[in-house]
Amino acid sequence: MGDERVKAEALQILGLFQVLPRLVVFDLDYTLWPFYCECRSKRDSPSLFRHARGIMYALKEKGVDMAIASRSPTPDKAKVFIDKLELQSMFVAQEIFSSWTHKTEHFQNIQRKTGIPYKSMLFFDDEDRNIDTVSKMGVTSVLVENGVNLDMFKLGLSNFATNFAASSRKQDE
Repeated sequence: MGDERVKAEALQILGLFQVLPRLVVFDLDYTLWPFYCECRSKRDSPSLFRHARGIMYALKEKGVDMAIASRSPTPDKAKVFIDKLELQSMFVAQEIFSSWTHKTEHFQNIQRKTGIPYKSMLFFDDEDRNIDTVSKMGVTSVLVENGVNLDMFKLGLSNFATNFAASSRKQDE
């Protein structure tokens, strides 16, 4: 499925929901792309999972901001790959660094930079421990097994809508 077809399908999925996240945050390794940065050379030509670019194009078209929260011992390689894939302009924040604190520090920085509350964020990652930790911060978080794809995207938006409605009801009480 080409990027334009994925984008069209992702836009249809976005249209199913009355409430959308203000910010979608992606991990990099095994979430947006099928490798670990530290196992690659800066000279390599990276590729994304096949639905990733179309999903990002759809989010951009809908005006939903995107960010990166990635723990990597080689952030310089990750940034080179983002440039090579021409994704630089897609993200309002890029938190790419080694961290022993799961991804809490990444999300605190993203929240400070964007001013967007955690409950208005949706996060995709391939590691259980990151999903658990970030969920406790109030971020709707989705575990992906084979990268971000249209099914995981729809699940994430559905979970976000449910969580957002529940948190709004709590505020009203």
